[in-house]
Amino acid sequence: MSVSFDDYLVVGISSRALFNLEKENSVFEKDGLESYRDYQLSHEDEILEPGTGFNLVKNLLSINQRTHKKLVEVIVMSRNSAETSLRIINSLDHYDLDINRMAMSGGENISRYLEAFGIDLFLSCNESDVNDAINNGFAAGLVYNTDQIYSMNSDQIRIAFDADAVLFSSDSEKIFQRKGLDAFVENEVSNEDRALKKGPLAKFLFCLANLQKNTREYQLIRTAIVTSRDKNTGRRVLKTLRKWNIDVDEVFFLQGADKTMVLKSFGANIFFDDQDVHGVPASQVVPSAKVPYKKGQEPK
Repeated sequence: MSVSFDDYLVVGISSRALFNLEKENSVFEKDGLESYRDYQLSHEDEILEPGTGFNLVKNLLSINQRTHKKLVEVIVMSRNSAETSLRIINSLDHYDLDINRMAMSGGENISRYLEAFGIDLFLSCNESDVNDAINNGFAAGLVYNTDQIYSMNSDQIRIAFDADAVLFSSDSEKIFQRKGLDAFVENEVSNEDRALKKGPLAKFLFCLANLQKNTREYQLIRTAIVTSRDKNTGRRVLKTLRKWNIDVDEVFFLQGADKTMVLKSFGANIFFDDQDVHGVPASQVVPSAKVPYKKGQEPK
């Protein structure tokens, strides 16, 4: 009998988002595929250092151990070939990560396999793959790779989201970009009882909320919204969540203030934002990922 992932939270992550492969990637970009292949084979027995998404994955997998139930499935999805993937396998074993499913596309677009594995969240450092995932309706984030060593809360999975163009659609963001702040505020206040449309990561939030509900006695997951909205435009966010029947543990309406220190204090295992102006500074204190706009929905 084949295995179904319907009852799991399924996360697909690229090898470069899971492990630090920046040196190897620079070999590929500078010297080409053959040099990359030779480098990987000659360093096959060297264990890779953790990457930006490592602690998130480790904490997510710990849910299975702490609840004694299979609730989370993580799949490594890489453009590596079978020949160059042994170093990744060796590193998975070294860190005792309970990851046994892998998709190695040999340089081809990996996003085409997201549906086959029932992926609820896809994390990658490859912009093309993440854009394709978003355009095909999958929750996805382009991981900011940094040299930062993050200090993590090992007892909880803490995930933070921006609001507009992440959990919610970019409709309100477009009004702000086209007509300015006053028009944005007027629109949100006058439409506060009308639920915001779902954004690219809404499905993932629903999956996360379901997992949180099933593990509530263990208090393993904590979520936050960290948004540039103020309290007045934030009313619509709160009423939308109520209509969605979703509880978010913490909400921060910052009225345009810097998000960095709030995210550091929250201790996010990962933060999702649609704009580099927020995502890049955040990535200096917590693992962060950019959520690109779906094709045709970019603010103009």
